[in-house]
Amino acid sequence: MKGAPLRVVCAVIRHEDGRILIARRLPHQPLGGLWEFPGGKLEPGESEREALARELEEEVGLTPTQAEHWMDVRHHYPEREVVLHVWRVTNWTGVPEGRLGQPLEWIAPDALKERGFPAANLPIVNALALPQRCLITGEAGSDSDFLARLERALGAGIRMVILRGDRALRLAREASTLIRAHGGSVIANTDAPAALRLGADGVHLNRHRLMALRERPAGLRWVGASCHDETELEQAARLGLDYAFLSPVLPTASHPGAEVLGWSRFDALVADHVLPVYALGGVGEAELSAALRHGAQGVAGIRAWW
Repeated sequence: MKGAPLRVVCAVIRHEDGRILIARRLPHQPLGGLWEFPGGKLEPGESEREALARELEEEVGLTPTQAEHWMDVRHHYPEREVVLHVWRVTNWTGVPEGRLGQPLEWIAPDALKERGFPAANLPIVNALALPQRCLITGEAGSDSDFLARLERALGAGIRMVILRGDRALRLAREASTLIRAHGGSVIANTDAPAALRLGADGVHLNRHRLMALRERPAGLRWVGASCHDETELEQAARLGLDYAFLSPVLPTASHPGAEVLGWSRFDALVADHVLPVYALGGVGEAELSAALRHGAQGVAGIRAWW
């Protein structure tokens, strides 16, 4: 790897209807024909915010009036390391136009993965398509109780569900119908072949299945894993998984006395990785804001919504 990392600022420009503005690289440019989030290289002595304003004006004719830093993504291309400083832009003046002749398009977050993006952009694509809250199903007194609890959680806004446990997997077909009726994603806590047989949208791997893999399972929209340390996060990133859980962040009733990461350690671990990471363990709705401040995609849990 030669030279210092190339620092690039890019904007996730979100319309009030939730769609995201993307631009298509021109054929003569490096990675021509791929889609990207508007932005460009930082000039010497320029702050991220200054570069954001300059690039958006030059490329798409917009002046950001409300923007905040979201995440940094590091990616190693064969010729150079790139660091993307990603900003959320929620208000602006001007009407977007491709001032360099590049096509622009407003697109729903869950449709982004259907387009071709540079490898460095993929963590952003995944993060935009994933919700901030993820339910892991818990115990229930009966099948009807399980489905009633699930429906209550979906009614409260849950849109990503990890089906965990014998009852949940046995009721996968019925649960999937409920989840998809609310526009949610069905993730099976099992191995990839079983998830495919169940017709799930994705698979969630425990730490043992994660560490045994040599490549990402094929045929599933979402592949995630439970992680507890640096080594497991590195494996999840190397395999190109879509997200990870990192736990335990805080003390939990189910594991009293267990050693916890705490927010500072969670923050440090998440900062070094490029995949979206959910905080798990002792967290729920009340901890969502803290999780986001410490670099999490959001929070995952059982008791918070079950």
